[in-house]
Amino acid sequence: MSGDLLAETAKVGRALRLPLLASEAGEIAREADRRRLLGSQLLVVGTNAVVAYSLEAAGFIREAPMETQDFDLAWASTEPSTGHQVVWEMLKAVDPTFTVNMERAFQARNSKAYEVELLVAPSRSNTLAIKGRPRPVPLPEQEWLLNGRSVDHVAICRDGSPARIVAPDPRWFALQKLWMSRQTKRNPLKQRKDEAQGLAILDAVVVAMPHYPLDADFEASLPLELVEIYSDWDARRPETPSRKW
Repeated sequence: MSGDLLAETAKVGRALRLPLLASEAGEIAREADRRRLLGSQLLVVGTNAVVAYSLEAAGFIREAPMETQDFDLAWASTEPSTGHQVVWEMLKAVDPTFTVNMERAFQARNSKAYEVELLVAPSRSNTLAIKGRPRPVPLPEQEWLLNGRSVDHVAICRDGSPARIVAPDPRWFALQKLWMSRQTKRNPLKQRKDEAQGLAILDAVVVAMPHYPLDADFEASLPLELVEIYSDWDARRPETPSRKW
């Protein structure tokens, strides 16, 4: 996306008081966009993606927590890396103080303790450079975030600058969050945040994102791990006049 278009979109967003992205996350997203990594090789996941879903829903998703002190990216490329450490080079261009956390090789941290985590689905792990940094551990639940249709929006950062976000399909993102909220080994504080985000985003899909249908076809596509989670939400889904199933 061109700089002029980003700037113009930022002006509109500020005027409308749209949800804000952390400035640190915005710097990384802009650099990833400049390098043509967003969408093709990297997706914005985690809490920062909620800003994009709020924009897709034409306003705030008020019940979904949006505060975070880190930035999660998912590797999504279907083509093998050329051997260059594209993520690492991108992070070092943003801030040369980034180093890999030796205890968590999937995480980079700068001198201000701002953390960036790289995640990957098993089906995409073989497209990463063999010696790439950070080095994520393939997680089966990341496969769900590759399904459906991504959202693509320009967000406004807290410092007033614009940044483009490409995030996974909101339906699959929300269900993955709800699945994570039920994992007993997860931090209880994160479990509550995951549940609040998952429920709020699914509700917003019903109310404000009809182009992401939650219908019989979608239900039929769910893996076994998500069937009960979806059914529990479906029992309390918000009613809309347009519901036909």
